[in-house]
Amino acid sequence: MSIEVKVPALPESVADATIATWHKKVGDKVTRDENMVDLETDKVVLEVPAPADGVLTEILFKEGATVTSGELLARIEVGVASADTASAPAKDDEKNGEDEQASSPAVRRMMAENDLQPSQIKGSGKEGRITKEDVVSFITSNRKAEKPTAAPAEVSKQQPLPAGSREERRVPMSRLRAKVAERLLQAQHNAAILTTFNEVNLQAVMDLRAEYKDSFEKKHGVKLGFMSFFTKAVVESLKRFPAVNASVDEQDIVYHGYYDVGIAVSTERGLVVPVIRDADQLSMAEIEQAIGDYAGRARQGRLTMEDMQGGTFTITNGGVFGSLLATPIINPPQTGILGMHKIQDRPVVEKGQIVIRPMMYLALSYDHRLIDGKDSVQFLVSVKELLEDPSRLLLNV
Repeated sequence: MSIEVKVPALPESVADATIATWHKKVGDKVTRDENMVDLETDKVVLEVPAPADGVLTEILFKEGATVTSGELLARIEVGVASADTASAPAKDDEKNGEDEQASSPAVRRMMAENDLQPSQIKGSGKEGRITKEDVVSFITSNRKAEKPTAAPAEVSKQQPLPAGSREERRVPMSRLRAKVAERLLQAQHNAAILTTFNEVNLQAVMDLRAEYKDSFEKKHGVKLGFMSFFTKAVVESLKRFPAVNASVDEQDIVYHGYYDVGIAVSTERGLVVPVIRDADQLSMAEIEQAIGDYAGRARQGRLTMEDMQGGTFTITNGGVFGSLLATPIINPPQTGILGMHKIQDRPVVEKGQIVIRPMMYLALSYDHRLIDGKDSVQFLVSVKELLEDPSRLLLNV
């Protein structure tokens, strides 16, 4: 019986997908729920599992092809052995006695575990017998031979070109990177983006982290980072300035009564922005856990569409890469994004004295169609004050 494997239903915002990697080839045995192929969309990589046990008999699209929801990808024949296993019984019937005499039970077991046939290995024992050392040597030499062909495609995209070679390398833009580029251009074309700057003294935050980081991690099982402080400060400031938490829908302004904060995460495939839902209702430990979970799944390509949909405001941290100052671009239809930057010791004046403090530049990019300059500046000042005196978060002042 033949079973069809189709492209799963894609979300409304995703028109099509690209076949990234086939993990099986025609003739391979597949098991139920085993991942057969990866489909790359504008936002995530989708895995297509095998619907039943069987043998892959037909692949209709090659890697790099574009497919749409419900389109036929492949066919699986249920209850049929693969080409290798189908031909094995005849060979076994003919050579069973010969093979058993040609090698010991331990050697035959080792060859079976590694899917090897006696005809593949040249025996060095008496009368051409295959020894355990022959099998180990064959497996080792095959692995060495496979290594050079396994990596070039991946390495070629990341390794720098040889100096002075005047070589050019052309690689297709990933669907995710193409979508990010499209949205960035859309934001610049359709929004009146301005950026306002300020700096924050993080001494109080660093002192709190130093004092409580061990007990925090022991109790909650997660490290106390900077992002939970910034997320809390942003949420409180959004409550004070609702326009920064709003979005523009054609001629309408949509004010959100909830606080879904997107956290920009850089991956090898490009930038993704998973969303922390109802951030105002989460503790700092829950925020840190959510960010850690999202970051791990983003780098493994395991984020879902639901993880990245929506969001009323975004935070991006270029400081982890050493950025001292930058102007982030808003994530439409949102109207604001906060850029964090590198923490750097700088001289500042406190109570008439010059002291060294850990300082960070903050940048708020906003849509001037909705947010006035006064509100944007006051929003950023609110974030600054809450971070410089975290007790304000507890007292709501």
